[in-house]
Amino acid sequence: MQADSIPAAGIGHNSQTAPIGVEVRLFNSLVKACPTVPARSAVTLPPGTTIGDVVRQLGLPEREIFLVLVNGRDVTPRLGVPVETGRVLEDGDVVAFSGPVPYSWGYGACVV
Repeated sequence: MQADSIPAAGIGHNSQTAPIGVEVRLFNSLVKACPTVPARSAVTLPPGTTIGDVVRQLGLPEREIFLVLVNGRDVTPRLGVPVETGRVLEDGDVVAFSGPVPYSWGYGACVV
């Protein structure tokens, strides 16, 4: 076999098999709803892990999640719509889950 016919491994060619580190934070009612999950924890996950995978792995009550932030950015589609569980996480992401806040739409209050 000639040397030029062997595909060269590019930079980061094995990155799709490397585990990722994600920080998970819980806020508001989710802290009480999930007493076995620390309010702030670092987790190591396989590549391709989604928000939904984290919710299932930690046993978070999906119906009680009203806001999800990834690196400080709201990834909740819009009010009244279930959480976007299909978003793929990356190494170093900080994912924050929050239950409803008093006097918010999650408690049935109108939002002005």
